[in-house]
Amino acid sequence: MDCFVLDTSLFTNPDVYGQFGPDTQQAIAAFLKSAKRTAVKFFIPTSVYDELRKMKDLSSLAGDFEAGIIIRSPRKFSLMVPSELLYELIEEVRHRIDRGLRIAEELTKLASAGPYTADVGPLITKLRERYREVLRRGILDSKEDADCLLLAYELDGVLVSGDEGLRKWADKVGIKIIEPRNLSRILENLASR
Repeated sequence: MDCFVLDTSLFTNPDVYGQFGPDTQQAIAAFLKSAKRTAVKFFIPTSVYDELRKMKDLSSLAGDFEAGIIIRSPRKFSLMVPSELLYELIEEVRHRIDRGLRIAEELTKLASAGPYTADVGPLITKLRERYREVLRRGILDSKEDADCLLLAYELDGVLVSGDEGLRKWADKVGIKIIEPRNLSRILENLASR
């Protein structure tokens, strides 16, 4: 039996949850109904469930949600992960910090020589956008991402996430990945088996 580990993006990204319904509430209800017709076990890390409840009102669906999806954190203190993963993550973070520093230096030079000397507001906005893009896109950047990765690794499960960084790192350690925009059709196929 397969087990799927779900990320917040399944329920918060309109491009993804739209396959199940026009709004989050209807989409979650339809997802749970589809999921129930399969033999798949669905998991969501506790941190991800907490994050989802902060972003979306699940009060009317909480009982159904918790009955249909297993809420469980990875066993962080006993789980063994390849050390190469840690080395690659450290190298990636170092590389991104260096790139962020170069962006800050470049925009600081612009500020001192350009039209920004009176009002640096637009320059700071540009700095934040570029810095965030360089440092956070395509990397594990939250404990929720790490929990999804570790739980999928521990369970030898299938990761369902639209997060580019999470998908990239899941692929590095050999975790099966599903494109969340295809989940509705995948559940239909699994239900017909």
